Amino acid sequence: MAAAALCRGAAGGRRPPGRAMRAVLALLKCEMLCSRWCLVTSCRLYSVVHDPNEKTFEKLLIANRGEIACRVIKTCKKMGIKTVAIYSDVDASSVHVKMADEAVCVGPAPTSKSYLNMDAIMEVIKKTRAQAVHPGYGFLSENKEFARCLASEGVTFIGPDTHAIQAMGDKIESKLLAKNAKVNTIPGFDGVVKDADEAVRIAREIGYPVMIKASAGGGGKGMRIAWDDEETREGFRFSSQEAASSFGDDRLLIEKFIDNPRHIEIQVLADKHGNALWLNERECSIQRRNQKVVEEAPSTFLDPETRRAMGEQAVALAKAVKYSSAGTVEFLVDSRKNFYFLEMNTRLQVEHPVTECITGLDLVQEMIRVAKGYPLRHKQADIPINGWAVECRVYAEDPYKSFGLPSIGKLSQYQEPLHLPSVRVDSGIQQGSDISIYYDPMISKLITYGSNRAEALKRMEEALDNYVIRGVTHNISLLREVIIHPRFVQGDISTKFLPEVYPDGFKGHKLTDLERRELLATAASLYVAEQLRSQRFLGTPRIPVAKSQRSSWELSVHLEDGVYPVAVSKNGSSFSVEVDGMKLNVTSEWNLASPLLSVTIDGTQRTIQRLSRNASGNTSIQFLGTVYKLQILTKVAAELSKYMPEKATEDTSSVLRSPMPGTVVAVSVKPGDTVSEGQEICVIEAMKMQNSMPAAKTGKVKAVHCKVGDTVGEGDLLVELE
Repeated sequence: MAAAALCRGAAGGRRPPGRAMRAVLALLKCEMLCSRWCLVTSCRLYSVVHDPNEKTFEKLLIANRGEIACRVIKTCKKMGIKTVAIYSDVDASSVHVKMADEAVCVGPAPTSKSYLNMDAIMEVIKKTRAQAVHPGYGFLSENKEFARCLASEGVTFIGPDTHAIQAMGDKIESKLLAKNAKVNTIPGFDGVVKDADEAVRIAREIGYPVMIKASAGGGGKGMRIAWDDEETREGFRFSSQEAASSFGDDRLLIEKFIDNPRHIEIQVLADKHGNALWLNERECSIQRRNQKVVEEAPSTFLDPETRRAMGEQAVALAKAVKYSSAGTVEFLVDSRKNFYFLEMNTRLQVEHPVTECITGLDLVQEMIRVAKGYPLRHKQADIPINGWAVECRVYAEDPYKSFGLPSIGKLSQYQEPLHLPSVRVDSGIQQGSDISIYYDPMISKLITYGSNRAEALKRMEEALDNYVIRGVTHNISLLREVIIHPRFVQGDISTKFLPEVYPDGFKGHKLTDLERRELLATAASLYVAEQLRSQRFLGTPRIPVAKSQRSSWELSVHLEDGVYPVAVSKNGSSFSVEVDGMKLNVTSEWNLASPLLSVTIDGTQRTIQRLSRNASGNTSIQFLGTVYKLQILTKVAAELSKYMPEKATEDTSSVLRSPMPGTVVAVSVKPGDTVSEGQEICVIEAMKMQNSMPAAKTGKVKAVHCKVGDTVGEGDLLVELE
């Protein structure tokens, strides 16, 4: 308890100097440094206990952008380190630029001219006299040439040594090293695939299905699963193009695809003195297009023996390459808990917060200490699994299109659910920020912590309901459905979870009869509350001689494919609503100006968001994570609406429109060509991912409205068929 009390003082900024702080660290070590108090009461859900006598760097440059740049800056501020941000011209007003002590523009929006521009970044380092560089993840974080450039200038790279980056950053070399270190590996071809013909030959030898992946890749980019020769040729083409675009390296490898596996990774931490630890596992099986969507720590699947075996193999690999810094060894785990080495990421992972939550460690702080040459402060026995943490990646994308195609726009309203307990949000945006086509569409990482998994998931459900994001399409509906799905709650998951649970694509939350009645009653009550408010001005009736207020309303509510008669009567601040022969009592403060509205329906509390409404009775309400479009009319207006003509729907089979904003990188047809159904017409690149656009039917090309290099928006006409 003494250490916890001292931890409170340190976390509040009242850090005892000198010997007093060393006494704090000694006490904290006795209590494993990761006390439950530090986890739950820290607003970031991890603990930074810094000894001011332990000197690291005076100034550090972050060679990244967005939420990870902000994340690094926060720890640097707590450690007393000045920070330098870099930015592209479109990021000039970004949050990470405002947070840093200094900020310098390194070029225009394209990553090759800004965040991947090593010459420009090196000039900024010289100009600002930064002593160290933290690369975050992505961009130059695993670029050995960048690490060499820094070393040649005497600048410290906050990451592993160059030889480890080269060995582990190359999937081919890393697989060979893993075999030599007695780490379980996936069967495959241990070399570079030269062309599509060789890819087909190798795939046949290994046996389908196979995984085609970028040798220098990561983050799901440059990865394709192939089940036959045709898919192998197509996968080789797209993977090599994506790899060249994202990593400047188009080399590919092929390995056996383990069907229906779990993706479980081990966080490792090593210093320059031969010490290495494994900080437990993260379950990362919920994915779309090989990119993680929901992560948690620990995993429901691992038993202590398997966890220890995976951890020990991960540490053995780290020691084999003399690794120093935080890193992640990723494994595929089959249904019998056999695990196979997938790759090692020689950087901080996107999902590192869940590890911080269950261990109490600040991984950015540990990386900085290791880079400065300090030994690790902990032993393997000091690393706990304390509670449970879940992370949802909140993206600006449409989950109804292939589980998430990018969306762009300006955040017209933005409010993070930080008012809730045990919630952490890692973000690099704010209200008014732009989500552009140039970078990853992630809005934030939403993390919740609990003493057990059920508590963490319940808090995540509440946090998603209380997250206000307006101006862009987002994936909160998909995230919420995943975490409440019975299979996920039971821990019955794999990397195929999304296509198995939603074989026809994600359609949003499917309302039960009770939930449908709750939504109808809430929408009708909102409508009446607004009508009553519009009759008053500054608390008094607009027309003093007007008749007393009505106490009952007969409405018609159109929801999805049904039209429902709804009767509403007012009872004080509550409404009694009759739907389908059932009466529901709806209570709220009815603060119609708030983006969030807490409503109690027959004792059940719901947090809803009304996104829009118009004079025609149309309204959009976010309910249980999904946005529902309703039309609310009086009984008379509903009768008259039957006479309104319906708008004719467009024949979409004859036109190809872009499903997302992006850049045209290939056009395969010209006017007069005959195409068959499913044939590729063009390729759109969005957020560094290439997407093949096929013909919806067989026909002749009437007109082509795009060319290579064009920037297109969602819904833009690309090709017309006769």
